Amino acid sequence: MNDLVLASAVSPFRQRLIDDMSMRRFSRETQRNYIRDVGRFATFLGRSPHTATAEDIRRFQLDQQETGVPVPTMNSIVAALRFFFTHTLDRPDFARKLVRTAHARKIPVVLSQDEVKRLLDATTCLKHQAALSVAYGSGLRVAEVSALKVSDIDSKRMLLRIERGKGGRYRNAMLPEGLLVLLREWWRAGRQHGVMQADGWLFPGQNASVPISTRQLHRVVVQAAEAADIVKRVGPHTLRHSFATHLLEDGVDIRVIQALLGHAKLNTTAFYTQVATKTMRAVTSPLDKLALMSPSGATSDG
Repeated sequence: MNDLVLASAVSPFRQRLIDDMSMRRFSRETQRNYIRDVGRFATFLGRSPHTATAEDIRRFQLDQQETGVPVPTMNSIVAALRFFFTHTLDRPDFARKLVRTAHARKIPVVLSQDEVKRLLDATTCLKHQAALSVAYGSGLRVAEVSALKVSDIDSKRMLLRIERGKGGRYRNAMLPEGLLVLLREWWRAGRQHGVMQADGWLFPGQNASVPISTRQLHRVVVQAAEAADIVKRVGPHTLRHSFATHLLEDGVDIRVIQALLGHAKLNTTAFYTQVATKTMRAVTSPLDKLALMSPSGATSDG
C-alpha cells in the first residue's frame, strides 16, 4: 500500500486524534509526537491503526525491541498509542495490551552556577540569551520557552503564565527580577527591529508569526556551551535540571521546587537529590559524630 493510500485511510482517525488532544489542551509538541508515534504503528501495520488487533500490538512491540528502539522512545510510543486507543477509538482493552519497559533513569547533567553564567554570556544575540535565561531562571521546559507569548509575562505578580505545559497543564512559573530586566531589554530591541508584537510570541522564529523552534533552541545551547568551553553534554533541559538542583542546594523546600517545575509527582522532583552535591556535602555523617577513642591501654598492632 503506498503512502498516499495509507494517509487517506487513516485521515479521519488522525483528525479525531488531533481533536481529542486539542480538547485536552495538549501542547503543540505533544500533539506532534503523538501523531508521529501513531503513524509509526500505522506504517508497521501497512493499514489504518483502527483495524489493529491485540496480536498486531504484540508484534509491533516485539519488533521495536528486536530492532533496538531506545527504551524512552518505546515508552513514548506506548503513551501515544494508549491515548489513541483509549480516547480516539474507545478501545481501552487494547490500551491495556501495551507494555511499558522499565529502565534505569540516568542522573541528569547539571552545570555549576559558574558554568551557567559562562554559557549565557557565550550566546550570540540578545534573543538567545533571554530565551536561555528563561529556561534557567524560571526552570521551564524547552517547549514551554518556545510557546511563551509576550502576554504571558505578569510583571505585577512577577510570574510567567505557562498555558500548556506537559500534559496540557496550566501553571505559574517564577519570574526573577533580573530576568524581567533582561526580557524588557529584549522587548525594546525586538520592537526596534520590528519582530515583536504585544500579542505575539516572546521569542519569535525567523518568521515572526511562529515561535522559535525547540530544535533551534537546542542548537543555541550546544553552540553556546562549545563557545564557553563547557565539555559536558548539554541541551536546553540541562538548564532546567540546573535550576532545580541549585534551588535544592540553596535549601528551598522540595515541594516548592515541585510546584515551580510543574511535576505531577514528588518522586520526580526528589530525583534531584542525587545530583545536589552541595546538599550532600552539608550532611554530617553519623560516623563523624562518634567519639572514636582507643580503649585505655590498647596497643596498636603495628
